[in-house]
Formats: sequence, structure tokens, C-alpha cells
Amino acid sequence: VRLVESGGGVVQTGGSLTLSCAASGFTFSHYYMSWLRRAPGKGLEWVSGISTGSSSTRYVDSVKGRFTISRDNAKNTLYLQMDSLKPEDTAVYYCAKYKNRYYTDTSYDTKDYDYWGQGTQVTVSS
Repeated sequence: VRLVESGGGVVQTGGSLTLSCAASGFTFSHYYMSWLRRAPGKGLEWVSGISTGSSSTRYVDSVKGRFTISRDNAKNTLYLQMDSLKPEDTAVYYCAKYKNRYYTDTSYDTKDYDYWGQGTQVTVSS
């Protein structure tokens, strides 16, 4: 399994970024996927998740209305569109694969994800 995130950077408050995650080594379309993040000095936080066929998306309250998760199963790629960014969004962002195939619910527990990538740094300046 390999997950490679990209698209991070430094933006000003109110700016936008689009993160991508290229997946390989497993059947991407069979797995629930999520974005996690780790802010400086804090633990790993679940941010957003998407079902296998994209019919269901979920977000942590702090990013609702600002972030949009999507996936392209034909390209084995997960995305996170981030708009209206705030300094508190500063973190390393990871895409993560849920541990079981064909999972149809939403998992907010970071311990339920068995693989994630090296992460991409997002820094929002005030």
C-alpha cells in the first residue's frame, strides 16, 4: 500500500488549497478513505471521510462548509479542496485508508485507519 499526498503550501488567511493523494498497492475503489491532520503540538485529528462510491461525505465541525472531499476511483486519487483557510487549519495533512474493505459507515477514529502517507504541510498565515 502506498499513499502519496501533495498540494500543501503556505497561504494567507482566506486562501485556498487543493490536496491530492495518489493511492496504489490496493483496490482503491473498495475502501473508505479519509483525511487526517496533525497540528503543531497536537494529536492526530480526523478531518473528513468519503465512502467508496462518493455517495457519503463527512466533515469535522471545524471545517464544514469550507472543505470538500472527493475521490476519482478511475485515477485512484483522493482530493481535499480547502477554502476560506484559517490559521488553525495549519497542520500536516494525511490521507488514510480505512482498515476494512467495503466499509459503509463513517469512522471518526484515527485508530481505524491502517495506512497513511508521509503527509503534506499546510501553513496558513494570519
